[in-house]
Amino acid sequence: MTLVPEDTTPLDPEEAAGLKLSYISSRGELNIVEALNVEDGFQWAYGRARTPDELLELVFLEELHRRMFGDVWKWAGKYRKTDKNIGVPWWQVRTCVIELLADVRAWGAAPAGSAMGPDEIGARYHHRLVAIHAFPNGNGRHGRAAADLLITSLGGERFTWGRENLSDASEVRTRYICALRAADGHDIGPLLEFVRS
Repeated sequence: MTLVPEDTTPLDPEEAAGLKLSYISSRGELNIVEALNVEDGFQWAYGRARTPDELLELVFLEELHRRMFGDVWKWAGKYRKTDKNIGVPWWQVRTCVIELLADVRAWGAAPAGSAMGPDEIGARYHHRLVAIHAFPNGNGRHGRAAADLLITSLGGERFTWGRENLSDASEVRTRYICALRAADGHDIGPLLEFVRS
């Protein structure tokens, strides 16, 4: 069984062996149990109001990933220990996440009237989380949840993310990936447009 679609991050054999549910025999079944677990993670995350400072703690990001994927994967909430087809080298992950959290705090603390509003902060935060690729898998879903939580804590509205499930291959997912790649090249415009489409 292929555990991830072709355009997502492949798992190494040890990571794939981290599947907790032995009855899973297809990608469709995996999608269902992951979606249920992700929903549980959202319920936990939105269960109480959190300040931007709370959301920008390393322990919160790790716990969010664990809550979103911990019923399905043994490695949920733990940083990857292998290099992937995307992301920083595995041994730099923790340092890069710490640097990102410091940057986002600085963006949010910028004086009123600065060029970066909540949408841009959220889009840039999401992009950097995905670019770091901290976990073996689930980075896009985790990054979208983290960005939405941050946006709402800053008084904004959750992003719409193309109004479609981005885990499945589709034209909307293709637009999302293209917007992330544009942000890789320092053009945040397509991602800012996509998150509100």
